Amino acid sequence: MHKYVIMGVQGCGKGTQARRLCESFDLVHISVGDIFRWHVQNHTKLGARVNRIVASGDLVGDEVVEEIVRTRLEEHDWNYGFVIDGFPRNSVQAEFFLESYDVDAVIHVNLPDDVVRARVLSRRLCSQCGLDYNLIHHRPQVEDVCDVCGGRLVSRDDDTPEALADRLRIYHGKTAPVLDLFRGKELVVDVDGNQDRDDVQRDIRERLGLPLGVG
Repeated sequence: MHKYVIMGVQGCGKGTQARRLCESFDLVHISVGDIFRWHVQNHTKLGARVNRIVASGDLVGDEVVEEIVRTRLEEHDWNYGFVIDGFPRNSVQAEFFLESYDVDAVIHVNLPDDVVRARVLSRRLCSQCGLDYNLIHHRPQVEDVCDVCGGRLVSRDDDTPEALADRLRIYHGKTAPVLDLFRGKELVVDVDGNQDRDDVQRDIRERLGLPLGVG
């Protein structure tokens, strides 16, 4: 069984790398952000709670995030393991995770801030089917039109220079120090995210001792 955490600043490609690992090795991708978005889109009680918190300008509290992770892991559908993406984001969440679960490695996808800005501000999302695009690496055949469903491509609400500056500040101030905690447990493997996605995946597998030719 393989149990991993994948970390890195938003836009580093960790979601893509996590999905590729999961598809190749039959692991479960647990994206905390995707779980929150599902609750918001489906108008659940938790979704309404998250909306209120975000609308007030606050961050979702540690207790709520920990509840989400605990509930998801209790489903036990991860027979061969999991990759957690988007958690932990601060030292409190990291301590909770280490006390509650074993983890084999923490994958850190490292990317300079200037590259993050270029990637994030080039992201687009189909307003109908939700397919992700990036105008640097994955451009639609017709400008601003989804290749799959013909829906209009839009920027995410929080993909603005101001919002990105806030996210980078929060990441470096709160999330990055979590890596020091994991490094003390000798769990962190560092990977250069500023290269082709296939090369990033190869480096991750080499550092984790996983077969390169699978998937």
